Amino acid sequence: MANVEKKPPPSEHRWWVDQGKSREPAKPAQRQAPAGAVFFRSVEGYDQEQACEHLTDLNLKLLAQAKPAPGEWAYLPLVAERSPAKEIEKVKRALLLPPNARGVLVDSGLSLRAIITGTPLHERVLEFNFIEEASFDCWIRGEWVYEAVFRNKHELLQRAAELLRRYMEKDVLNDESFFDAPHAGGTLPPARTEW
Repeated sequence: MANVEKKPPPSEHRWWVDQGKSREPAKPAQRQAPAGAVFFRSVEGYDQEQACEHLTDLNLKLLAQAKPAPGEWAYLPLVAERSPAKEIEKVKRALLLPPNARGVLVDSGLSLRAIITGTPLHERVLEFNFIEEASFDCWIRGEWVYEAVFRNKHELLQRAAELLRRYMEKDVLNDESFFDAPHAGGTLPPARTEW
């Protein structure tokens, strides 16, 4: 019998032939999104004007729900956990309401927010956020006119009476220094005719 040597299939000798090919076309490699792309996608379609209106609407709804009497505070807890009574009293002492103003303390457990309006109702809305990154916002006739951010709630507590006096008791529209002061978004306030 003759010694027959088996030859390997021809493709095994051709090292340049890719045997693992599939008939599917290759998909293009996915590019990695640039840094911050997820953030920008999360705010896609965000309308700051609408967000501001919703915030103002929320404050008005909280005032309506609490129904504070003129010159008095109402208390509105939103969750079972409560802020310490000592903190609530500090806020009330720092923000002595004028006779024509009404206030509601909104308690969210870890944060305390004071919302104040005057007479006529909702013409002016002042919001004091006593949180670690404390802030103050003021709306006059539905227009957001001022925002201030503080290092902490203790700094806001120290400045609260001054802010209340400036934006509630005083007629800020007739105060010339109001129109020269920095306002929300770093812009000057709208012309008086817009109010």
